[in-house]
Amino acid sequence: MAFLFGRGGRQKQPTELPRTLKDLLPKLSDIGSPPKVEEEVARTMSSMKVIVQGTTESEASPDQVHQLIHAIIQEDLLYDISKSIRLLPFEARKDAQILFSHILRFKPQNAAPGDPSAISYLVLQRPEIIIELCRGYNHAQSAMPCGQILRQALAYDTIAAVILYDESQPNTNERAVQLKEVDVGRRQSGTGTFWKFFDWINKGSFEVSADAFTTFRDILTKHKQLVSQYLATNYTMFFGNYYNPVLLMSQSYVTKRQSIKLLGELLLDRSNYVVMTQYVASGENLKLTMNLLKDDRKMVQYEAFHVFKVFVANPNKSDEVRRLLIKNRGRLLRFLPGFLEGRTDDDQFLDEKSFLVRQIELLPEEGSEGGGEGGRQGVAVGAAA
Repeated sequence: MAFLFGRGGRQKQPTELPRTLKDLLPKLSDIGSPPKVEEEVARTMSSMKVIVQGTTESEASPDQVHQLIHAIIQEDLLYDISKSIRLLPFEARKDAQILFSHILRFKPQNAAPGDPSAISYLVLQRPEIIIELCRGYNHAQSAMPCGQILRQALAYDTIAAVILYDESQPNTNERAVQLKEVDVGRRQSGTGTFWKFFDWINKGSFEVSADAFTTFRDILTKHKQLVSQYLATNYTMFFGNYYNPVLLMSQSYVTKRQSIKLLGELLLDRSNYVVMTQYVASGENLKLTMNLLKDDRKMVQYEAFHVFKVFVANPNKSDEVRRLLIKNRGRLLRFLPGFLEGRTDDDQFLDEKSFLVRQIELLPEEGSEGGGEGGRQGVAVGAAA
């Protein structure tokens, strides 16, 4: 592997490359650092990539891979890379993704069954690496490479738990969450790493927002038992303070549409039954959903319909929701038949719409027995409550 030769023609060993890179990375942030620093960083990372990946002419040597990864962990290099990834040259950022990918899958020969050893290292010894990768969304240059690494790591529940329960703050030298110390029944402060995703999604550039939402969605949909407990414990903060006002009412069309779709998926997932029953018992949530049915964009209307149907189809409606539906019975029966009438080839949607119309028809008229109690304020579909 001639690519490993350094100055003077001496071949750098796998154990030397991490130390070389660790010494170089701080220099990237120096004002006016010479171009040769970036070149040396790129060359060193390329050499490390080839060790773990091999070339078209030769396969990777398991012994060299083991030596390199062991040295990377010993030097705590993953933390340095995760903090510096936005400063890396473009190709080096891609090489960083490849390095992380191989390390996340790496398992020494004769290792015991279970998660790769790198996952245990990240969770038990250096969760700060995962948190720094999340903070990569603070910068456009690092958002996508950090997102790619995070989503691969999120194959494991323990990585998702680190993101959900970490409450460390940047620039404080505060250690990240230790999962063995977490009390899952304690409500979160709302200032931790997971809650930053709402800002990254709603306030970031399009590229940052899109990638952050993809990671956010993976956290919420791929770790069902973990997330159902988390959402149940933090229900009021999650929906009342963040999801509804920040994402469902976002000025970004893409964010709003994706968020309504994700909400529908969360509510219809059996693992979130407790959260679903609480969400669809709220009159305020119903008002918000009815307003979204009259959004200017048809795809927003369509996704809102899939949330609205959960309220209407619920056989155990709360008194608050029942009163609102009765108060708006006439308006809904005039509105729904023509709702998204262009979707003539979507049989499932047409069947569900017909079902909802029948369910609303079965409600008593306002003012009739059982229909007029409470509910003095009607909510016109699409109007402000």
